[in-house]
Amino acid sequence: MNTKQVVAVVGASERIGSAMATAISKGNYRVLLQSENFEKVQCIVNEIRRDSPGSDVEAVPYAMEACWEADIIILAISYAKQRKVAEEISQVVNQKIVISIAIPVSDAPTVLLTSPYFSAVEELQAMLPHSKVIKVLSCPFTNGLNEPGMDAQRLDFLIAGNDEHARQSVCDLVKDAGFNPVIVGNLAAGRTLPTITSLLHTGNKNN
Repeated sequence: MNTKQVVAVVGASERIGSAMATAISKGNYRVLLQSENFEKVQCIVNEIRRDSPGSDVEAVPYAMEACWEADIIILAISYAKQRKVAEEISQVVNQKIVISIAIPVSDAPTVLLTSPYFSAVEELQAMLPHSKVIKVLSCPFTNGLNEPGMDAQRLDFLIAGNDEHARQSVCDLVKDAGFNPVIVGNLAAGRTLPTITSLLHTGNKNN
């Protein structure tokens, strides 16, 4: 019998984080939901348990506690919070897979907040040098995860990372959540992914 992998979703009270936690909880994973808004996370856990009685989910109050237990960590947080959270969890994520979904763009969707020569996910890898950092973005834009009528099977998840084994593990996670993984290369690909997905999101909103 295979041991369940533990997945921690940091920022699980946000729209994207809760949607990811809900999708992953349908697979053979133990899912830990964490957020500063602990009451909201507890409500999300109760909703998941109600809709999927066999799911193994739990609300955890602190990011460091959730990441200590986890094999895979999903940072479902904004780019603005990335450094603070990375500093908080740095001691407990060595050799673990850390997934970033942050889009480092301003309110004008195509204006990057990072250098064109160094992506947000590369910054995160530098902050967590002993972790296996992976960039994951959905196409169309990640907000489509829980849009009414959105068919999960139509969502391609773009995956970038330097560690081949970690990329494959994330591919498996994405498949188990009901989506289609597409490996696009190493972390350097993260320099262009935010702009591409933001342009697609803008196009979708205008259609």
